[in-house]
Amino acid sequence: MKTREGLEHEDLTDKIIGCAINVHKKLGPGFLESIYENAFVVELQKQNLKVDRQQEIIIKYDGIEVGRHRLDLFVDDTVVVELKAVKNIEDIHFAIVKSYLKALGKEHGLLINFSKKVLEVKRVICN
Repeated sequence: MKTREGLEHEDLTDKIIGCAINVHKKLGPGFLESIYENAFVVELQKQNLKVDRQQEIIIKYDGIEVGRHRLDLFVDDTVVVELKAVKNIEDIHFAIVKSYLKALGKEHGLLINFSKKVLEVKRVICN
């Protein structure tokens, strides 16, 4: 469903981003990614969002399984969320999220970096 601004799933992604902001405000930068993931899941669940952690996805090549990978978070069976605790988000991080989206047949992802003084959030759309 598209909102008046035209972003599909905007209400859901806004909720997810709000949860990330709450975690960042309370914890600040400097922790391991796993700590942010644990706190972030608590926040998402407080918003009654369905959260799958470390969901295994099958990677196929020409219809044949060639491997498996785990997503950080998959929210409401709609949005892939990739968490980072890095100095800078780089092009490879966007490429990874796009690959996850393609493997799942989904279009919407968020790349969230907790290591900055101001929380860094990037939307990733894969058509």
